[in-house]
Amino acid sequence: MNLHEYQAKEIFARYGIAVPQGALATSPEQARAAAKILGGDRFVVKAQVHAGARGKAGGVKLVEGVDAVETAAKAMLGTRLVTKQTGAEGLPVNSVWVEKPSNIARELYVSALVDRTSERIVLMASAEGGMDIEEVAEKTPEKIMSVHVHPAAGLQPYQARQLGFFMGLDKDQTAQFTQALLGLYRIVDELDASQVEVNPLIVTAEGKIMALDAKLNFDSNALYRQKSIAEMRDTSQEDAREVEATRFDLNYVTLEGNIGCMVNGAGLAMATMDIVKLHGGQPANFLDVGGGTTAEKVTEAFKLITRSDDVKAIFINIFGGIVRCDLIAEGIIQACKQTGLKLPVVARLQGTNMEKGREMLESSGLKITPVSDLTEAAKTVVTLANQGA
Repeated sequence: MNLHEYQAKEIFARYGIAVPQGALATSPEQARAAAKILGGDRFVVKAQVHAGARGKAGGVKLVEGVDAVETAAKAMLGTRLVTKQTGAEGLPVNSVWVEKPSNIARELYVSALVDRTSERIVLMASAEGGMDIEEVAEKTPEKIMSVHVHPAAGLQPYQARQLGFFMGLDKDQTAQFTQALLGLYRIVDELDASQVEVNPLIVTAEGKIMALDAKLNFDSNALYRQKSIAEMRDTSQEDAREVEATRFDLNYVTLEGNIGCMVNGAGLAMATMDIVKLHGGQPANFLDVGGGTTAEKVTEAFKLITRSDDVKAIFINIFGGIVRCDLIAEGIIQACKQTGLKLPVVARLQGTNMEKGREMLESSGLKITPVSDLTEAAKTVVTLANQGA
């Protein structure tokens, strides 16, 4: 789960990380009022969306005077901001963050995330802040330094100082940086954050360390014990189908192809998408209906898949271990009838009562093609999708 910049900065401030003074606004009038309260002549107006590269897309404006703040907010609010991270549809701008500008001397980069390979939290820092860290990693990897934190010991001040000296900070700045980094680590440790990123972390002309931007991502599996974080979720920034899927305990991710996939088990779902790609097809989604699949879940899964006009065929690949294949077949038939499905469906059912399940599908009178072999099923659904396209 992601947070907006203003939400992340509120958390940063609670953990002793310095951030610029700012205020949230959901209307041009509120933005003007916020600027008056902040005081001064110059302001930064930032569109609040769950995506980076906002500045290059017109989502960050440096303006002079409260009138310009109101104008900038009016131009952003109610629109959809398109960046290289959002895709062509963009994300809705429902609020803006009005901030006092900072006197920037240097821009740095720092992040903390869970490294599953080493089973450690890793902190990364670079003096090349304010730009794409992926580009830095590709072209000049020597400009990035990482430290791994032992879970029993936690982040040690000497590790933070190593990163500070690596970036060329002086003694006082390194002390400030150490406190900020300890705060970032506590956020990961105490709030179950899976990634914290500050780009840029700035050094002001006065020598102060401050988080000019803030990105926070949380482990969705841990939200049950992070109630206050869960309440900060903004579903308007998420795919509507993915939000709907969570209501029915379905794992759904939208992709760009034309073959809807419905599978039970994450590993089998990945393998299913791989074999579709292998035979020239493009999956339209990742959809894991789980081990305890029911007829109701199958119906909701069909509804999610068919919301996309891009889907030209549906591939069902179910292994009936916990649930019986005849019950799955019954759910597929009910779902096709309830949704008025007209798309071709290729169904591969393996496991308990699979013969009975296939017989039910064959005699249903619907556009369902039962196939027992996985390779043949994948080739069949790709052919049907191409014909539909």
